[in-house]
Amino acid sequence: MRVITGKARGRRLETLAGEDVRPTADRIKEAVFSALQFEIEGRLFLDLFAGSGQMGIEALSRGAAGAVFVDESRDSAAVVRRNLQSTGLSENASVMNMDSIGFLKMKSGKFDIAFLDPPYNTGLLQKALSMITPVMKKNGVIVCESPLDEELPESCDDFVADRTYRYGKIKITMYRHREMLEEQ
Repeated sequence: MRVITGKARGRRLETLAGEDVRPTADRIKEAVFSALQFEIEGRLFLDLFAGSGQMGIEALSRGAAGAVFVDESRDSAAVVRRNLQSTGLSENASVMNMDSIGFLKMKSGKFDIAFLDPPYNTGLLQKALSMITPVMKKNGVIVCESPLDEELPESCDDFVADRTYRYGKIKITMYRHREMLEEQ
């Protein structure tokens, strides 16, 4: 696992070992950032269920103004901190070692991009989607990684599913505010 491009290009990232860990594949990460390439610079990124932090680190490497990493696992939070340190991207980052749903209940901050990749088929993705819109800017985008067979809602408040990309057994669903879609 590595940073694809930007300031920290080519840097290897640490990940936790074990069956509970499922890092986003490089080809999926590359596809997500290709779809978002003109929306990252100067923006605030939320890496919910952060794991190793690779998605938020990629955003920072590509010029995001800041990133917040949220993961309830103490080990994952430690890995995110080490990865931020090794890539030199700690300055504009905040690591929250807490439950992601609890973080959303705090309604802290307004994000431009949120990446949600909880453990599959646990209901956490649907729960997070039902709570995330208060922390999103109107022109923001919510990006969800899930297994192909997991049902996601067509909308969450004023954010609607805009695009879905399929990569083998994985799908990426992007939600955007309905008013932003109407303006396109």
